[in-house]
Amino acid sequence: MELALLVNKFNVKGRLVTLVPFGSGNINDTFLAVYRNTFTETQLVLQRVNRNVFPHPEQIMRNMHAITLHCHEKLEADAKAGRDDRVWQMPRIIKTKDGEDFIQDENGEVWRVITRILSAHAFDTAQSPEHALECGAALGHFHYLVSDMDPNSIEDPLPGFHITSGYLAQYDQTLAQTGARELLEASMEARRLANYIEERRDFAISLEKAEAAGELKKRMFHGDPKVNNIMIDDFTGKGTAMIDLDTVSPGLVHVDVGDAVRSICNPAGEEELNLGKVAFDETLFLAFMRGYMREAGAFFTDADRAYLYDAIRLLPFELGLRFFQDYLAGDKYFKVRQPGQNLNRARVQFRLCESIEAREKSIRDMLKTL
Repeated sequence: MELALLVNKFNVKGRLVTLVPFGSGNINDTFLAVYRNTFTETQLVLQRVNRNVFPHPEQIMRNMHAITLHCHEKLEADAKAGRDDRVWQMPRIIKTKDGEDFIQDENGEVWRVITRILSAHAFDTAQSPEHALECGAALGHFHYLVSDMDPNSIEDPLPGFHITSGYLAQYDQTLAQTGARELLEASMEARRLANYIEERRDFAISLEKAEAAGELKKRMFHGDPKVNNIMIDDFTGKGTAMIDLDTVSPGLVHVDVGDAVRSICNPAGEEELNLGKVAFDETLFLAFMRGYMREAGAFFTDADRAYLYDAIRLLPFELGLRFFQDYLAGDKYFKVRQPGQNLNRARVQFRLCESIEAREKSIRDMLKTL
């Protein structure tokens, strides 16, 4: 179906004046639709939910409906009570002309339209401690918004996502394959990384053990809290919204904290070839955590706080494990541009983990001040 005909099946007032590819995401097909009438302009986002990543896109839309409904009600109540120092935002689902949340085209593909967060944009890297603080505030506020949702009310969009024991099991299966053994035998660096993983197997499931023991409570986490999913107000410089809600899942908020810190506090990035440049930035970390705990600290228990360091250490280890497993499996999951790229990505994440381990006392001391 032609995109212009498709988007006009949604309940939007005005005339469609442009429909163009939008954003840098690599999962869903995304387009910016601009509507105008005599007095106003409306900017909306048209997306095709990628079945290769989300096999049940109808489930994704049921989740988005429940999450946005809950959060919008809470945002309105907080605004009336004058609770916040800013206007927090969240994308809204635009209904079809038949009152549905999405449509299916002739190929069975699911398409949706959501509102665009205006006068705000995201960055690919942390720009400053002030920016890191606002990223922390945005994630913390999102966790606050969903903290009183029943995790069982959401269908898990990606079963096994961020379950480290599952990634370890997949890694072990890969090690049993001839091709993986050959790669290990041919590379001293690969053998070093394999030893690194073996030394940390018990630690790798520490959060899962804490949850099983009842020390940590399953809530809801965003699933992809990278910097470019955090919208910053163009005029005030404050965090204003978390976007890309498809991966919101029942689980531990610690996963989001660890993943956000992993991406924000390593200015060298995931592709750095010089491991000497890979280091954990404590200034960015403290700023991020101050923003985060200001918004989320009210529902944090003592146990939640006690396991924050474990999460900060775990997430780079987990991603490094996934990169390394994929390298040994023949680069089947993560896209590569040259041989050995996933091996180097694993080296970067493990070096970041080492940097965090070397700063354990300092990091724990900073967490106590929050």
